[in-house]
Amino acid sequence: MEKNWVKIYASANYYQSEMVKQALAGHHIDSVLLNKQDSSHRTFGDVEVYIHQEDFSHAIEIIILNQINI
Repeated sequence: MEKNWVKIYASANYYQSEMVKQALAGHHIDSVLLNKQDSSHRTFGDVEVYIHQEDFSHAIEIIILNQINI
């Protein structure tokens, strides 16, 4: 992964991380999902959402306004 990416969200549920990614995309913030779940047991690991460092404060505001639990 390139430099200047920061983790903004992590969840054991893929769909929750995807919802965060879509909320950010709706506000023109590029994000990447990194799936760190075990391939055979979905109960281990998280799906993480990464964004560019310069978008961090705007992304936090979007997450709070959309009432997504961090």
